[in-house]
Amino acid sequence: MVQKNLHILLQNIPVISITGTSEIVIEGIQTDSRAVAKNMLFVAQNGVAVNGHDFIDDAIQKGASAIVCEKLPQHLHETCCYILVENSQKTSGDLLARFYAIDFSTFSVIGITGTNGKTTTVTLLYKLFSQLGYTCGLISTVRNIIGVEEIEATHTTPNAVQLFELFGRMVDAGCSYCFMEVSSHAIDQQRIAGITFRGAIFSNLTQDHLDYHKTFAEYIRAKKSFFDALPESAFALTNNDDKNGMVMLQNSHAHKYTYSLKSYSDFKTKVLETHSDGMLLSVEKSEVWTNFLGVFNAYNILAVYATAIILGESHDAILQILSTIKPADGRMEFFKSAEGKTAIVDYAHTPDALENILRTLRKQCSDSMRLITVVGAGGNRDKTKRPIMGNIAATLSDMLIVTADNPRYENPQDIANDMIAGIGSEYTDKVLCILQREEAIKTALMLAKKSDLVVVAGKGHETYQEIQGVKHHFDDREVIKKIFNL
Repeated sequence: MVQKNLHILLQNIPVISITGTSEIVIEGIQTDSRAVAKNMLFVAQNGVAVNGHDFIDDAIQKGASAIVCEKLPQHLHETCCYILVENSQKTSGDLLARFYAIDFSTFSVIGITGTNGKTTTVTLLYKLFSQLGYTCGLISTVRNIIGVEEIEATHTTPNAVQLFELFGRMVDAGCSYCFMEVSSHAIDQQRIAGITFRGAIFSNLTQDHLDYHKTFAEYIRAKKSFFDALPESAFALTNNDDKNGMVMLQNSHAHKYTYSLKSYSDFKTKVLETHSDGMLLSVEKSEVWTNFLGVFNAYNILAVYATAIILGESHDAILQILSTIKPADGRMEFFKSAEGKTAIVDYAHTPDALENILRTLRKQCSDSMRLITVVGAGGNRDKTKRPIMGNIAATLSDMLIVTADNPRYENPQDIANDMIAGIGSEYTDKVLCILQREEAIKTALMLAKKSDLVVVAGKGHETYQEIQGVKHHFDDREVIKKIFNL
């Protein structure tokens, strides 16, 4: 059990006032009052849905001996220490870093942000550095890993308490690196406060999460603030082919690097050949075969290569290992039936990601092959992207089946109607709407002929479907394997 003196934890942390004694031992830090236990410190935060200040008394009843807050409650318990601060979120990160004694000079955290490519890039980095001989940690949408121990992931970026608990376990396991996805939500909500990043990577920026950020400008601001906060000792690596790539570096104090396929950059690659099972790249004048498809994956692989070079690894060793690595679960994952039908499962759930995968697979289709797409859109999320996704899918597919994704609290038919509204009249004859996702997949595979490609997009690695607040077990890959007898 970790135990720390509160007075020592508070040293050099900006505090407005302390009421009560800070000469007490803290056995844990929580931001959720429901998880508080005896001798813990509770940090009251102004959250998106609830205000933690409303639960201070609940936390004390559960045993909290110290409270961090932005506003003192009217009634103060004599046995409790109250620490008044300006920003609870930032303070919680600083306290957690000290509580778990994370030395970021020896434990290097590399974060990647962007709309698409985060999971593939961090997974590649984890696999690459593990094969280079390092003990590594991974924090991703698909899974969290400590060395070789896998832990189920519930969010792209965990909350601060979960994050530092993972860091603490990684340090105990001897990890030298942690490669993590950094979502715009986590940046905006200061869930990454207290972390001294060794480096940050920017992949790209396209429409997503406008249900939360409201405007694209605010979405950009959130991503950019991640780079603005980097220390001089860190590196900042950005995609120079993205129109917002250089925006990320404008106010950053970190060492700046760029990568690209099209423009002048510090690191460049070129797609030499594309086949059904991978592509040949030219990276820094060396050719390397990869088990990945698509220009978007060429960017991901280049970002990984550039990061490894910046961190001092060997060019030849990096490329040799990258040539052997397979894609992450649910990212362009191929399944082939005995009679020659092919199904591809991918997480593409934004207009840009969907267009990227469909254009990539379109190029693999001969005149006799058809591209059949099954896709939906998430409920209670950015509605403006639905007609755009419908239009993209109908334009680039020979047949489109609009289905349910995670409808959450919305009517699946309403979501489907939003997607169909973006489809031009010239494409309506090749569009079906089958809301039951399993039936939609079955229909697509039944209609597919030998050598056709069936793309099931939107959920990728997910093993559930969220309906009216309940997560029901559902896995696109399981459905396909069952139909294909795999």
